[in-house]
Amino acid sequence: MTPIKNILVALDLSDIDSTLIEYASFIADTLKVDKVYFVHNIKKFEISELFEEQLKDINLDEIIGDELKEKVENKFTSSSEWEVLISEDPYSESLINYIVNKYMIQLALIGNKNRSKGTGVVSGKLLRLLKCDILSIPNNVKPDITNIWVGTDFSSASKKVFNLAENLQSLTAANVKSVHVYNVPVQFSPYIPKENLDMKIENHLKGRYEKFIKRIGYKGDLISEIIPGRDSSVAEKLRTKAEASMVDLIVVGDKGRNTFSSLLVGSVTEELFNQDLTLPLWVVKQ
Repeated sequence: MTPIKNILVALDLSDIDSTLIEYASFIADTLKVDKVYFVHNIKKFEISELFEEQLKDINLDEIIGDELKEKVENKFTSSSEWEVLISEDPYSESLINYIVNKYMIQLALIGNKNRSKGTGVVSGKLLRLLKCDILSIPNNVKPDITNIWVGTDFSSASKKVFNLAENLQSLTAANVKSVHVYNVPVQFSPYIPKENLDMKIENHLKGRYEKFIKRIGYKGDLISEIIPGRDSSVAEKLRTKAEASMVDLIVVGDKGRNTFSSLLVGSVTEELFNQDLTLPLWVVKQ
């Protein structure tokens, strides 16, 4: 996998900033990152005209910059170099994309604020814009990686996902499970008994899994699980099962292809990305 040397962390002066900074510190130490860029976008156009007179002589960039620097100094314990970047742009997504390209960012940490009405920068647009990996972090999550689930459709596109998992496992000694969620094709279900259909599909998928793992040459310890989607979507099933299993990181790719499941296809990854996850989600860009 491409070494992760530069990380971007998107901050917005909300409660989740502390979680993001602490998790960034953990990731920076774990991956031996060179530099971390903490980015905040000031949307001055959102400031009401009622306050323009009071704010006209105030340097918001300097005040906010100092506030964030103090917070980073208190929360970021990694030895990696860091810098706070303050900017003014009407679109946070385009600003993040610009910084990712300018500073050759390999990983962007963003807050998962789907549970709140905050001004978080989480959006499906980032999945399409950014060329780097994206790590979505919910508030108050513990910065630890001991139990990883890797979503796969056994395609060549998911090889990068396992490269990342293998690297994380070697650095953290985490348990890694390969997970595939499938849905029975509706056109087959009226003609074949359900128990027979499930058994045939699962045997087929187990065979594909064994061939896939042998082909990619995964060097760590790996277990697998085949999960029927049944009445819920692939993303919803993966989320509920992972949360029930106390997983602390889900890793998926941003695209892929498979007959019975679309786990790595953009639409499903985006659905997972926009859900109210209680655990971090790492999206590997192909």
